Amino acid sequence: MAEQSQQIELDPASTPFEPGEDRRPKVWVPPPVRLSAVEDCEIYSVAGLEVDLDRFYLDLLRFEREEGEHEIVYRAENFRLRVAVLERPMARENFRPLGVVIESINELLQRLNEAEIEFERQRGLTPGHDVLLLSDPAGNPIEISESRVAI
Repeated sequence: MAEQSQQIELDPASTPFEPGEDRRPKVWVPPPVRLSAVEDCEIYSVAGLEVDLDRFYLDLLRFEREEGEHEIVYRAENFRLRVAVLERPMARENFRPLGVVIESINELLQRLNEAEIEFERQRGLTPGHDVLLLSDPAGNPIEISESRVAI
């Protein structure tokens, strides 16, 4: 029996190896954020807040940006968040928050504190269910919860 400390030496290849093109379809990796919704969501913003919205939704919440014709579109794992950009503020019909589900509230808390964004932390009815309540740069209410895997 050979000892485990001995190494095996390989003979050099007779012809050089060149890997070919990988023609398999690429697997799309979804963003680590989901919307608590049954279809695409739409919120409103006034013109001039596009950079702040990008910082909020792309950098903090980890959405991905898509090109929209006349709107800003952020893609989550399951649906799209469409931001209609208006010239002047519109009266709100309701103040229902946009539900966002992320992987880790603790990581988001660090990013929110570094960005000095105000939020309110609420304890849920069930143990371990925490929710963050805050507003995006356009003033839209956001409710952020953490996805947990039940064993």
